[in-house]
Amino acid sequence: MKNGSAYVSMRDITKIFGTVLATDGMNLDVEKGEIHALLGENGAGKSTLMNMLSGIYIPDSGHIFIDNQERKFSSPRDAINAGVGMIHQHFKLVDILTALENILLGQRKGFLLQKKEQEIEIRKIMEKFHLEVDLKKYVYEMSVGEKQNLEILKTLYRGARVLILDEPTAVLTPQETVVLFRIMRRMKEQGCAVIFISHKMNEVMEIADRVTVLRKGQTIDTLKKEETNPQELTELMVGRPIDLSIKRLARVTDERVLKVSNLRALNEEGIEVLKGIKFDLCAGEILGVAGIAGSGQKELCEALAGLYPIKEGEILFKGEDLAGKNPKEFISRGISMSFIPEDRLGMGLVASMDMVDNILLKQYHHTKGIFVQRKPAATKAKEIIKKLDVQTPGIDHPIKNLSGGNIQKVLLGRELDSQPELLITAYPVRGLDINTCLKIYDILNEEKKKGVAILYIAEDLDSLLGLCDRIMVISNGEITGIVDARKATKEQLGAMMLGKKEDDYAV
Repeated sequence: MKNGSAYVSMRDITKIFGTVLATDGMNLDVEKGEIHALLGENGAGKSTLMNMLSGIYIPDSGHIFIDNQERKFSSPRDAINAGVGMIHQHFKLVDILTALENILLGQRKGFLLQKKEQEIEIRKIMEKFHLEVDLKKYVYEMSVGEKQNLEILKTLYRGARVLILDEPTAVLTPQETVVLFRIMRRMKEQGCAVIFISHKMNEVMEIADRVTVLRKGQTIDTLKKEETNPQELTELMVGRPIDLSIKRLARVTDERVLKVSNLRALNEEGIEVLKGIKFDLCAGEILGVAGIAGSGQKELCEALAGLYPIKEGEILFKGEDLAGKNPKEFISRGISMSFIPEDRLGMGLVASMDMVDNILLKQYHHTKGIFVQRKPAATKAKEIIKKLDVQTPGIDHPIKNLSGGNIQKVLLGRELDSQPELLITAYPVRGLDINTCLKIYDILNEEKKKGVAILYIAEDLDSLLGLCDRIMVISNGEITGIVDARKATKEQLGAMMLGKKEDDYAV
């Protein structure tokens, strides 16, 4: 039975993938002129439900009503024709085209003949929703925030009155998030129904009117924002009481493990991507790294791990210069370092292999003989499952079939098993639910207690401010400052991420 007042009403929606019940009779009602947040742990069914509303998946059973009319979607085009558009985490834009060309791409309204009239129509939408997009700019020249605004404009131009935003702030600076929220509020004023999927509780509390919590494929509850709080919402998501605080442990020593000086590196086009990077890192310290996506964080990690060629500079690990050496040389010299890359299934793990084989891969590099024992690796896999609470059918289950959070736990467990003195971790909690995030923060703190030096690269400023001892900010390949995490503010970090030097705050 649909809700009569709702603009979007999804009733008894069930979707099964093989033996997995992804959504089990889910319900969702969203009003016109409402920002409606969708909360749930990884694997709760949020994206599956929204993929059915946007025509990517077809429900096995259930009903979708838009503006009191039942709809059956078999493609995203069907959904957009009914006024439903989704902005995905990975933008669907063509880099070599301008903003205007991207908006008009695939439109049936005569691409060249009416281009002028279409541009006038697009500019009216920009004015109506307070969207700032340079229509002549090429996508490859745009920041992440600009690309997102373009995706929103493209979707609105195609007639969307229901807009689904999937983790839209994951890669935005605080300043870009403010702009996005302004646009979302404007959509609400204009009578759109906005559905906001997020793991960031503070953002949900700031922007949402109502919140629907999903757990294990079921709708648990829908609450008005002003009648709930982060603690209650988290407990509904997880199904039990939970401590939400991020704990910062005191530093135990001033012994310097890593000293980096004048680190410079070029990309394939010969453009300098690391411009004289200089910092140090102590045993038992978590040094956070903040920066807009593409500011040099990836190259820095890979250069330190011996995976990215450097032009000049020193990387001193306990006094030994690692510059120019590869991971095999690290191992032969007894350099005790672990690297957890941003690309979990590209650089980190082999997707088609199971846990045991992925552990064997790591051990193979450390083994001098030609034979590798499978039994100890199987024992290790079971230990990782138990210690890190990995949800998997078993140690022989392919890694690619696990959720993002469980893949990350396997990678972390494997890397920490080698008992490193230096741990480099890039975006370890990206896209993970709050419960898994807290588990990973606890694991990093356990390593800190053991005296491990940790370089922690993240986009979530709350975790950087709550977990780290110091935060190093990178903008366009340069360090704009290194600040004390106990004294820093989000606004200060945001300004530094955009290139403002903060020498006054350097520690």
